[in-house]
Amino acid sequence: MRVLILSASYGSGHAEAARSLAAAFAARGAEPVVVDHFRDLVHPGFASASRALYYWLLRWAPSVWALGYSLGDRLEPESPLALGMTRLGTTRLAHLLDTMRPDAVVTVHATPAAAMATLAASGRRVPPHTTAVTDFVAHSQWMPRPVDRYCVAAEEVRNEFVARGISPDRVVVTGVPVRQGFARLPDPATARRALGLAPQLPTVVAMAGTQGSLGRLSDVVRALLAVERPMQAVVVAGRDDRLRDRLTRLAAGSPLRVVGYVDDVPALLAAADLLVTKAGGMTLAEATAAGVPLLLYGSLPGQERGNERFASRAGIALVARSRRELRRLLDRVLGEPDTIDRMQASLRRLRRPDAAQHVVDLVLDQIAIRGDP
Repeated sequence: MRVLILSASYGSGHAEAARSLAAAFAARGAEPVVVDHFRDLVHPGFASASRALYYWLLRWAPSVWALGYSLGDRLEPESPLALGMTRLGTTRLAHLLDTMRPDAVVTVHATPAAAMATLAASGRRVPPHTTAVTDFVAHSQWMPRPVDRYCVAAEEVRNEFVARGISPDRVVVTGVPVRQGFARLPDPATARRALGLAPQLPTVVAMAGTQGSLGRLSDVVRALLAVERPMQAVVVAGRDDRLRDRLTRLAAGSPLRVVGYVDDVPALLAAADLLVTKAGGMTLAEATAAGVPLLLYGSLPGQERGNERFASRAGIALVARSRRELRRLLDRVLGEPDTIDRMQASLRRLRRPDAAQHVVDLVLDQIAIRGDP
């Protein structure tokens, strides 16, 4: 069986979900093929330019991105006001489907999901299509029609999809696909020893995604340095070497450890009592898979603020809007074990480390049903 996985290189969450699904399909004997929709089916130049614009907006004009995100939520994916975005890459996608002849297609980004739906709506015969939503919000651009199945993060998100007119039998709560390592986490003391940390000391991990500079990690380091309670912390700067150098100078002489990009995120989160981060979709998915309570700070407008609202309402996160509030909440969480316990209880309801396997099972079952005479 061959499965086409359509992704996009905007942020790290979509690509990580695609890799996790590819590994899960391969483990079941299927042949996964991952394609970057913008680079491979639209144009490499378009992919580079649009990605650069996306990051520029997030860094320098987040209010403009927030406005576009909000307006996009008011439009149907098929609306003429979407300026043809649903047709991006459809010609090459149709050719790819003809030549590759996949048994199923899985999309982990809204644009290729809309492109698949556009081909189906035109009357073209397409393989079974599942879209795995990588945020904890229901946004209209994630709801093109027709799609055979929408896999979502939680029951609350499913309810929103249904409330917006998606048939209940097409929306399945699977969780967001994360790497297999989250299904077999070491205990915290073992994870801390492996990282060279004190096994019994309260441990805070701080990160802001692969592009660490899009977060406010300098504020987080200053807040951690002001905490008087015994604790240890690991601050992940991501792939930004200049940010790592700046944070290292800021934390010099303290018990804070600053590191760059971390590949083994499951082991790092297994060591954490608390994760301080912005509310990226994959970060939330990994934190819930690891059962780590969250303190959210520096979330970007748009989908991250939506993820933030979900996390706070679900009882798995506290939210700080200022450095002063961040310091106060750090003191509170580290000084009140009951707060951690309450958030961990809520996390147990949402924890789905086997989300990728669940999505794969659904897709393979659908292939089997279609293949039956």
